[in-house]
Amino acid sequence: MRGRSSFRSSFLIGHKPVAKPARTIHNEPMPANTKYKDSVFSLLFSDPGLLRELYCALEGVTLPADTPVIINTLHDALFMDMINDISFEIGGKLVVLIEHQSTINPNMALRLLMYIARVYEKIIGDKNIYASRRIPIPRSEFFVLYNGAEPYPDEQILKLSDMFEQTASLGLPEKGIAALELIVRVININEGKNAGIVQRCKALAGYSAFIAKVREFEKEYAGKTEAMKQAVRYCRDHDILKGFLEQNGTEVMNMLMTEWNWDDALAVRFEEGRENEREEIARNALAEGASVEFVHNITGLDIETIKSLPSAATVTGARIV
Repeated sequence: MRGRSSFRSSFLIGHKPVAKPARTIHNEPMPANTKYKDSVFSLLFSDPGLLRELYCALEGVTLPADTPVIINTLHDALFMDMINDISFEIGGKLVVLIEHQSTINPNMALRLLMYIARVYEKIIGDKNIYASRRIPIPRSEFFVLYNGAEPYPDEQILKLSDMFEQTASLGLPEKGIAALELIVRVININEGKNAGIVQRCKALAGYSAFIAKVREFEKEYAGKTEAMKQAVRYCRDHDILKGFLEQNGTEVMNMLMTEWNWDDALAVRFEEGRENEREEIARNALAEGASVEFVHNITGLDIETIKSLPSAATVTGARIV
């Protein structure tokens, strides 16, 4: 919803023992979980029928209305702070959906690798993975539905292998195929993007229109709360997610505010990270004998900040002593 260059997920949280409840085929929306901070996206698509419709739209397939949907989103812990994810099994596949509302995180494939391991652990339950019998597991697929304000292609592929160090530079042989791979389809669901997918899923079309209206009213109204109220009212009056908003209006308002605050906090964290990177570059350049003016030009840091930085050589020397 916001043109932020951050994603509202951080890397990792403390691990807690994972409960292993029996899997359930959901025929009704998932019940509220007070330990799990839902988002508007995950609340809307907690309905198995809508998940089935969304999956068919993303894959360009048609499945019978009675095709089972087994929802197994990690609600026992905010794993990696993903408050906007949904994982489910359908047709022998394990699908992980992530809603993305700002600049795409290039580490998403690695994050999802960590996530899917926890989901498989939940699915396997008490089965003995050391037994001689093979344990069948569903094939996984990963989708990121991009809904940010920054320009982004209609679709893009992220691969775990793109994050690997170049082994040639380490003196190791290169191999044609990575032994470990995870592929993520990033699909832009903003209004005017991927019309074929959006048209096949009425709920997705409504959600995209709702988010676009929230952004529009955010520019017109000074307060965020008022912008949200106007967006909810407009969409109800124009039959955009009408039933969903009538039933969950208060929850939607609270979730939107939580998401806004979350993005604001992560935007600050992102800027702090960029500042640290620029200071590290400045220290290294100073250690190599670069002038303060040169460092200012390449980093954008002000002169006084640069002068106050210890060079990398000074820091190293202090550690050696």
